[in-house]
Amino acid sequence: MAFFYQQTLAQSASLTGTSLHTGSQVSLRLRPAPVDHGIKFKRMDLSDEPTIDAKIEHVKFVERATTIAEGNVKVHTVEHVLSALYGMGVDNALVEMDSNEPPIGDGSAYPYVELINKCGIEQQTALRRTLEVREPLHVETKTGSLLTIVPDSKFRISCTQVGPEGRFTQYYSTEITPEIYQREIARARTFVFYEDVKPLLDKGLIRGGSLENAIVVRGESVMGKEPLRYPEEFVRHKILDIVGDLFLAGCRFLGHVIAVKPGHAANAELTKALAKRYTHMISMVPAQVIPQGTGVMDANDIMEVLPHRYPFLMVDRIVSFEGDNKCVGAKSVSINEPFFQGHFPGHPVMPGVLQIEAMAQVASILLRKQSVVANGVGYFMSADDIKFRKPVVPGDMLLIEAELLRAKGNVGKACCRCLVNGEVTSEGTLMFAFVGQ
Repeated sequence: MAFFYQQTLAQSASLTGTSLHTGSQVSLRLRPAPVDHGIKFKRMDLSDEPTIDAKIEHVKFVERATTIAEGNVKVHTVEHVLSALYGMGVDNALVEMDSNEPPIGDGSAYPYVELINKCGIEQQTALRRTLEVREPLHVETKTGSLLTIVPDSKFRISCTQVGPEGRFTQYYSTEITPEIYQREIARARTFVFYEDVKPLLDKGLIRGGSLENAIVVRGESVMGKEPLRYPEEFVRHKILDIVGDLFLAGCRFLGHVIAVKPGHAANAELTKALAKRYTHMISMVPAQVIPQGTGVMDANDIMEVLPHRYPFLMVDRIVSFEGDNKCVGAKSVSINEPFFQGHFPGHPVMPGVLQIEAMAQVASILLRKQSVVANGVGYFMSADDIKFRKPVVPGDMLLIEAELLRAKGNVGKACCRCLVNGEVTSEGTLMFAFVGQ
């Protein structure tokens, strides 16, 4: 059950060390935080002790590290701390620092994993903010980075790291859970190619870098304080960075990240897309107001008109009529719908054919207002220009619009569409023939 609920730290703990890019000494303390707090960085060295939310909208620099800023307040190289917090299952925490960059430690996220283990983890009462990716997200950069998230019932990353001239090309794929993260990802150290060292120093970066906290690749040789910790240590560190950068979306998510030549800039673009998708999902959560008043039909009224019954009645209420030519119905889509048991179990999506059926039922009610088709059962004659735009999932309020195009004899034709939160999910033109019972 811990997967579903937010978690924070059980107590505070701290560590000290040297920062990678600025080379300054810094003390960092992790503190528990309340529900929905998220991750915030607090600059204890500044007079007013300002805090910055670890959110993608605060990302300002992405060269060799991820820097967040608000106004003149900056925190550099946040990705290792965020990666450890996400990877170990911490949703809410306050990160206090007496400098503008966390300690680099040994160049991995493992010092922060150890710090989190020292603090302990405590389950909270609120549900986690989690996005289940249902439609692919894709980012491609001019530098050759390619990142995609496709639907998956778990959080998984498959990554390919490619060095200059194709050197040290590595691939690794793994699910991300606290156990796997701690064992397989957290200890992977940061690395740099020798030809990049001088340009970075010229830019004032990696002042605190050494073989104590980074791996240096020169030609085909690997220089470090110790041998490689994993055969694919470089690509595992790339996965470590991806986990930290994606946490800036402000939520957890279920999906499979496929990354080729990732970097902080490309990660930030994918995080922006992820945050936008999450914001859109949240905007759909509040129940849509269903108006009451003249012309509204409840379920009992509908069943007096339509022959359909559970589980094939696809309309809960008729919201409104606009004259004799248009009406709007509503259906609350619940996870308890019987079709979800067999339609993509673990990834529930309302079948498109049932959206068409919902349109047909609303159109049938509209056509019943026409005296020429007041009796009989409606049968499909045709369904033309059918288009499916977006998936309909549990928790959605489906609005079904039907507009009469023609009614002659026992034949009717209507233009219909389904919408969720104002966006069209499906549409088409339906023709019926009403046959007497």
